[in-house]
Amino acid sequence: MPSSGFIPAHGNYRELLSYQKAEAIYDLTYRFCERFLSKGNRTIYQMVQAARSGKQNIIEGCKASGTSKETEIKLTNVARSSLEELLADYEDYLRVRHHPVWAKESKEALFVRRLGHKSHVSYETYRTYAETRPPAVVANIALCLIHQANFLLDQQIRRMERDFLQAGGLRERMTQARRQSRAG
Repeated sequence: MPSSGFIPAHGNYRELLSYQKAEAIYDLTYRFCERFLSKGNRTIYQMVQAARSGKQNIIEGCKASGTSKETEIKLTNVARSSLEELLADYEDYLRVRHHPVWAKESKEALFVRRLGHKSHVSYETYRTYAETRPPAVVANIALCLIHQANFLLDQQIRRMERDFLQAGGLRERMTQARRQSRAG
């Protein structure tokens, strides 16, 4: 228990690789919709909002984590669910236009995965490819990024569960801090 109080440090979402990927996904999705979908197409709103929800719920979950592990877990799962919805939109885009989805171990997918192995990832990491390639390639890049972000979010949720089982939540920390305060 830190001597500074019972609310642990929290909210540093910009350092999370899952957040960085989600932000890149949002930027890529916004530009994809702008470039390749017809104005007025309801899918634009749905895709941009799913991408935004993925990013924003990571932020909100991180900020709530100091006082509510339950909220952190729930919001991280909402982020995960929103990105899964977006994944289906990109798959639909490819399927109805008879474009292939890259296999997980294809040279293209492996290339995109290697791009994302940097310590800090942003849309700039993918800009050259996202802004110069045809829509099927950009949609497949988005699929790769979403799979990466979802993997990271799954890992985070499992870690949150383990951490909660090990350390408890705010009530346990408050009780422990109160006991320590009374004892000394």
